[in-house]
Amino acid sequence: MDKLKLLVVNNYGQTCHLIHRSLRDLGMDAKLVPNTLTVEDVLKQQPDGLVFSGGPTMDRAGNGEALIKIDKPILGICLGHQLMAKTFGGAIRTGQYGGFARVDIEVVDEDDILRGIGPKTVVWASHQDEVARMPPDFVQLARSDICEYEAMRHRTRPMYGVQWHPEVSHTEKGIQLLKNFLGVCESYR
Repeated sequence: MDKLKLLVVNNYGQTCHLIHRSLRDLGMDAKLVPNTLTVEDVLKQQPDGLVFSGGPTMDRAGNGEALIKIDKPILGICLGHQLMAKTFGGAIRTGQYGGFARVDIEVVDEDDILRGIGPKTVVWASHQDEVARMPPDFVQLARSDICEYEAMRHRTRPMYGVQWHPEVSHTEKGIQLLKNFLGVCESYR
């Protein structure tokens, strides 16, 4: 079978290229694309899944609100997680803790994306902005002492968001999370 084809939507985060590299290192056909593409541009590339990177601010999310509605498996990382919440009716806010730091995570529902990661793990995250209220039709997957919605998923669609960065070496089991997402993509092929 052909390699999975994943598009990494660049929201101008510091680790966007590392997401791309991590997926390629896992044997995926991964391509970094600008968040200014149209839905039609993305669909022409026939991806098996989309990963929305982190980024500095929602103002730099380009066409993200349209792109994140594409009916493909989606993983939102940091700003991508917040974009997912905002687009589907949740709320985001400025967090109490800005900058990158170690965060102790409690997995409340392992589900597909966090399988093999809980019940607790250590991650690297920025909480400059964070999800304040999950959208309707989403389920909480993880929390921490500084943010109630560290991870979430859609109830019926293959859409997942995490506040932290699975692509960085400071995150325990981050590569496992990416592998889990690839498994989701494979099952929706």
